[in-house]
Amino acid sequence: MPEELSGVFPVFQTPFLDDDTIDWHGLAYEIRWMHDHGVDGIVMAMVSETLRLSGEERRGLAEAACEIGLAYGPVIISVGAESTKVAVDYARHAESIGASALMAIPPTTVPSLGDELAAYYRGLLDVTSVPVVIQDASGYVGTPMSIGLQAELLEEFPGRVLFKPEAVPIGPRLTELREATGGTARVFEGSGGIALVDSYLRGIVGTMPGAEVCWALVALWAALERGDQRRIDVINGPLTALISLQTGLDGFIAVEKHLLVRQRVFRSARVRGPVGYRLDPETKYEVDRRFGLLREAVGDPVS
Repeated sequence: MPEELSGVFPVFQTPFLDDDTIDWHGLAYEIRWMHDHGVDGIVMAMVSETLRLSGEERRGLAEAACEIGLAYGPVIISVGAESTKVAVDYARHAESIGASALMAIPPTTVPSLGDELAAYYRGLLDVTSVPVVIQDASGYVGTPMSIGLQAELLEEFPGRVLFKPEAVPIGPRLTELREATGGTARVFEGSGGIALVDSYLRGIVGTMPGAEVCWALVALWAALERGDQRRIDVINGPLTALISLQTGLDGFIAVEKHLLVRQRVFRSARVRGPVGYRLDPETKYEVDRRFGLLREAVGDPVS
C-alpha cells in the first residue's frame, strides 16, 4: 500500500568499472551501506544513470536492486521512457521482479501535452497493480507538468498514485498540488534535501535524495518527525550548503559519486560519457570542506 512508502528513500548511484560495465559488487555494497544507515527504502531513478543504460542493462539493474534491496525494505523502480510502449514494458518487468512501486518521468523529447501525457500515465497504471510515483523531473529535463492533470490521475486511481514534484518553484507548486487534491496527495520531495525542511511543512511523506549523505537525511527526517527545531537547524545548514554545489543532473552525479568514493562505498567515481560536468579542484575542495561540516553536525555517522 502507498501508506507504507514514507521516510527516506535514497536514489542509488550506479557504480561502473573501468570498462564502463556495471560494478555489481559495488552496487550490492552501496545498498547494504544505505540500509546500515537507517534508510526506509531505495530508488532506482535518474541519478542511477538510467538514461545512459541499454534496455538490457536497465532491466538487469532493476533486478539486482530488487534482489538485494527487498531483503531490507521497499524498492521503487523508475520506468519512464520516451514512448508509452517502452515504459509499459519496463513497468511490467519491474512489477514481475517484486518492485514495491514504480516511478516515471514524462517523455523528455516531446512537450507535456495534457491528453498524451495522461494516456502515458494511464497506460502504466492500467497494466500494473503497485503504486506509481509521478515524477515531474522538469528541474532537470522537460517542462513542468500540469497540477490539474496530476490531481486528475490521483482521483482516477485513488490509493495508487504518489508524486515527486521537482518543477520550480518547488514550495509553491507543492502547496498547489496539495490544495488541488484536497490534501490527499502523498508526496516525496526530490531536491536532494535542499528543500526538505520547507517541503516537510507543506505535508510531504518522504524524501528521495542521493545516496551519498543518506545518513544526514535520516537524521534530519527523524528531527523533523520529532519537531526538534534545534537539531533541524544544526543539520539543515551544512546539508543545504553542500547540496547547493550540485547543479544539474550531471552535477548531482559527479558530487555524489565523489563522496561515495571518499566514504569507501565506491571504488571509482566513473560516469558514462559523454560527461557534461566534471569536478574541478576548487569545487572538489569546497565539496569536501562542506561534507566535513555536515559530518560534524550529524555526529560523524560514517563508518
